[in-house]
Amino acid sequence: MAEAHQAVAFQFTITPEGIDLQLSYQALNQIYLSGVRSWKKRVSRVRNSLIKGVYPASPSSWLFVAIGILATMYMQSDPSMGLITKIQQHLPLHMSLSTQGQTMVSALVFSTLLWLSLILALRFCLKLLLSYHQWMFEKHGRISNTTKVWVPLVRLLSSRKPLLYSYQSSLPHLPVPAIQDTVSRYLESVRPLLTDLEFKRMTDLANEFESNLGNRLQRYLKLKALWATNYVSDWWEEYVYLRSRGPIMVNSNYYGMDFLYVTPTSVQAARAGNTITALLLYRRKVNREELKPSRVPGTVIPLCAAQCERMFNTTRTPGVETDVLQHWLDSEFVAVYHRGRYFRLWVYRAGRLLSPREIEYQIQRILDDPSPALPGEEKLGALTAGDRIPWAQMRKQYFSSGVNKRSLDAIERAAFFVTLDDEEQGMRGDDPEGNLDSYAKSLLHGKCYDRWFDKSFSVVIYKNGKSGLNAEHSWADAPTVAHLWEYTLATDAFQLGYTEDGHCKGEVEPSLPQPQRLVWNIPAEVQAQVSSSLAVAQALADDVDCHVFPFREFGKGRIKKCRISPDAFIQISLQLAYYRDRSGFCLTYEASMTRLFREGRTETVRSCSNESCAFIKALESGETEEECRRLFQLASEKHQNLYRMAMTGAGIDRHLFCLYVVSKYLGVESPFLKEVLSEPWRLSTSQTPVQQMNLFDLKNHPDFISLGGGFGPVADDGYGVSYIIVGEDMVNFHVSSKYSCSQTVSNVSVLGKRDHKSQNCSTGIPVSNTSRILNNQRT
Repeated sequence: MAEAHQAVAFQFTITPEGIDLQLSYQALNQIYLSGVRSWKKRVSRVRNSLIKGVYPASPSSWLFVAIGILATMYMQSDPSMGLITKIQQHLPLHMSLSTQGQTMVSALVFSTLLWLSLILALRFCLKLLLSYHQWMFEKHGRISNTTKVWVPLVRLLSSRKPLLYSYQSSLPHLPVPAIQDTVSRYLESVRPLLTDLEFKRMTDLANEFESNLGNRLQRYLKLKALWATNYVSDWWEEYVYLRSRGPIMVNSNYYGMDFLYVTPTSVQAARAGNTITALLLYRRKVNREELKPSRVPGTVIPLCAAQCERMFNTTRTPGVETDVLQHWLDSEFVAVYHRGRYFRLWVYRAGRLLSPREIEYQIQRILDDPSPALPGEEKLGALTAGDRIPWAQMRKQYFSSGVNKRSLDAIERAAFFVTLDDEEQGMRGDDPEGNLDSYAKSLLHGKCYDRWFDKSFSVVIYKNGKSGLNAEHSWADAPTVAHLWEYTLATDAFQLGYTEDGHCKGEVEPSLPQPQRLVWNIPAEVQAQVSSSLAVAQALADDVDCHVFPFREFGKGRIKKCRISPDAFIQISLQLAYYRDRSGFCLTYEASMTRLFREGRTETVRSCSNESCAFIKALESGETEEECRRLFQLASEKHQNLYRMAMTGAGIDRHLFCLYVVSKYLGVESPFLKEVLSEPWRLSTSQTPVQQMNLFDLKNHPDFISLGGGFGPVADDGYGVSYIIVGEDMVNFHVSSKYSCSQTVSNVSVLGKRDHKSQNCSTGIPVSNTSRILNNQRT
């Protein structure tokens, strides 16, 4: 708003009598109030920097240290053992202060140095405590004495109320595993997937790598680990995400859905008003660091919060060789797309956040705007959905100056992107659950041009009030976005609320200016590239087969009664599903987090293990239920151990990935690493966390369950499976595959329509069969 008024804040004309200066005091007042807001944010950042800079101590603790030192000196005792006298001798204040004054200043300097030393010592102790991970491997009820001492010490050092980033400097660095351990774990993980001859060949390659090139690469990697905050994250972000030259739509971006059963309002503008407000309230909490740091569920162990820093005001800009993530400290507007037109919607006025009702009013203005799209404007977003190099070339040539640059800046610098979709989605019509598949595809790729896939996230508000989001992957992983979306949905439904007729609450200031329509000058060359990018994106989107289904036969409540990890249960069930679908096993990816470490992101759990394969073979060959239960228990324990090892830095794939990057920098080839990193992940899985913030009681509001989110398949002949464990009695699955592969199908109900070799490819079937084996294992 300040920027809009700034252009007309003053006008002047030159006349024969002199200069006629006209000031707009209202506009100047708007600019002044916006400036005040900016300065308040700067002061808040400085204040937070001080508070988190001294954590786990507090700024006020300096006063106690100083008073203690001065009181001790007053009692004719020198707690500094002569250091205060030494400081006094070197102070350049001999002429201006009395001897007593010099002693006082010296004592305060010593107190400050002592206070800083104590802070460093406390922080070092906290880092040592957070580096202890053995507690994760101890069985329930069998806690070691070391862990019993460790728990109260962690609670003691983290007893002060922390800010969002307070723990960052106390988190340990990700350790580099021993190369022989990683190679050994890798060989164990591929044993059930290879024949004896294939395994012998791979073992020979691994041994040769370990004894020769591996040690050289390891030394470089350890050197990086000493210097860098995290030896994986920067290379992972660059080489896995930003250097990818293919479309990020479907291949990288992922989606999140609305409530399953509930739509708080059917008024599109109202839902947009509350959703935008909730997102901006979350951004305010992030900026002020008022959010509580995320922790390992059920513990006081903090997780790294670095991914929150680039959540808002962030975009991925294309380059010929690599993309770049750009982040701005603040943005007072959001970008809105509706029926082929782009708008800039200012969400602050005179330094205050607009009320939900005011944002609804502005959104309704956009919906009612009858103006047509400019030539080439409607499908411009397809540039972000296609290949990256053409988009980078178009951006440099046609969007680096003039009106196109100003309009592109408005999108890229926006807090986030909003699409007002003219379709209806959700559980509706004659086939409510079947329509969830269409809902998933809409959020994953839409029309391939009505989302801005480069933004950190794009919010989609449908005509019937349903909502969702599409998130770019390079800046953060799904748990961070899930935390944001969980807060948004809960704040929308339970805090902001709606009137009886479905509109947002609050009043509307009548003088709100119109949303600003963005203007473009799209030449024929750009329009041709838009059509080309859209063709690439459309082919990719049409090939994606998405299926979303709520599994209601049982949930984690029944699984936990069998003393089985719910995640292990589902992962083994997915292995069984794949085995029945393809008559074999495959390399399986399960995403695990490494946020116990500073700037940690993810690690791979290779959940297809010798133990899980042994159980599935026993089950399928008709072994006794007692034997199947025994093997299932072993497979579950093995999976939990693999997951814990991945979380604590003892995974396989990130270490091998970094060794491969080092080999490329050194210009050397490793047949072992080349083969490892070329193996396809035909089953890629991920669990979406739920109830991270506990903003409402799911037991009292069972209809407000989340559908979770999903992603596209990683391999052309594989599956992408995301699942969210909701409450005690439900699991929501998101399954994706490609129509172009005759061997995969996401929805078992359409098997009759496609040439498919298996009648048991639905993940729901093996879950039920595995449950039958466990029915008698209740405790």
